Amino acid sequence: MIVSDCCSHSAGAREQQVTGTGPAAQHIDTTRPHPARVYDWFLGGKDNYPVDERLGRQIAAVDGGGALRAARANRAFMHRVTRALAEDGIRQFLDIGTGIPTEPNLHRIAQSVAPDARVVYVDNDPIVLAHAGALLRGTPEGVTEYVQADARDPRGILEQAARVLDLGRPVALSLIALLHFVTDEDGAREVVSTLVDALAPGSCLVLSMMTADFEPENVEQGIAAYAAGGVTLVARSRDEVAAFFEGLDLLAPGVAPVDAWRGEPSPDEAAPVSLYGAVGRKP
Repeated sequence: MIVSDCCSHSAGAREQQVTGTGPAAQHIDTTRPHPARVYDWFLGGKDNYPVDERLGRQIAAVDGGGALRAARANRAFMHRVTRALAEDGIRQFLDIGTGIPTEPNLHRIAQSVAPDARVVYVDNDPIVLAHAGALLRGTPEGVTEYVQADARDPRGILEQAARVLDLGRPVALSLIALLHFVTDEDGAREVVSTLVDALAPGSCLVLSMMTADFEPENVEQGIAAYAAGGVTLVARSRDEVAAFFEGLDLLAPGVAPVDAWRGEPSPDEAAPVSLYGAVGRKP
């Protein structure tokens, strides 16, 4: 596991600053597209490179703009879920696969409801580390921390997160638009089960994941475009997504397209969002 070299952040008025000048920040590969930077381009961000924009444009061209719609709907899903869980009393959040900061970030939403919320962000992209300072500007009452680590090292993530979060109390575990980059062969289900098993009852698992249930041809073309850029993607059916919540109590409305999860579905029925979202609570 790779961990950022930043000092620990404690509750109080002090705000942690991460400069991104460590060794990891010096090794940003701009010759190949990266999912976090392509996603940033989809959201209209500026922390991406020409190679990322080229892939984003290729995907948008072949999938009828579906990836653009999905990225924005996914972001709105994250906002709604975070607010709902904070309003329901969750005060700890573990966000794995954070991506490049795009305001408002998860901690902004959580701490707007509960100023004392504690948030740990996790990502393995050096460019995210370089921008991690933006992720750590939270409320004086709350705590925010950034850990650079690979999602496929759940035990290492838990070890680092436990320095900030009390794993004996409920945690909202967010794996937003992450697991479609992890195949079953690479241990996607084991990653989730290891993380959930370590959390206290009352904790919640939040997932969003790509599906080919609605627009199979467009999604397959998008997957092929990513593959040409060296990025592996896997689309999962509704039942396959639901399987990640085995043993958990799904919150209404269950597994649903992200724009329909306590939101307003797209009025354009010819342009569905090819991402499922769901939240499950650990009994």
